Amino acid sequence: MTDVPFTPVAKTGDIPAGEGRTFEVAGRLVAVFFDGAAYSAIDDLCPHMGASLGSGPFCDGVVTCPWHAWRFRLADGAWCDNPKLKVDVFETRIVGDTIEVRVPPARPVELPHTP
Repeated sequence: MTDVPFTPVAKTGDIPAGEGRTFEVAGRLVAVFFDGAAYSAIDDLCPHMGASLGSGPFCDGVVTCPWHAWRFRLADGAWCDNPKLKVDVFETRIVGDTIEVRVPPARPVELPHTP
């Protein structure tokens, strides 16, 4: 993924501590969270029913889906109730006063072939 560039998404201070925001990057929705010290980024869409994780409550490195309370760890994207299910996690960095994320383009969806 090193050939995928970082994309600026916001300025430091735009995301209050303990909250997240959603941004479109490389054709994907990405949730960026600030814990008061560092920024983390994951896929914004909850795999259960597609709610925005960026709008969910965030505490102690875990975001809770606002629709059905599925909880995901920001460190590795794992669902707290079954770590085999994960959302994508994206690298973040700060350049000057800008929050940047490295997000690969969305994978193409392959539809089943019908006869």
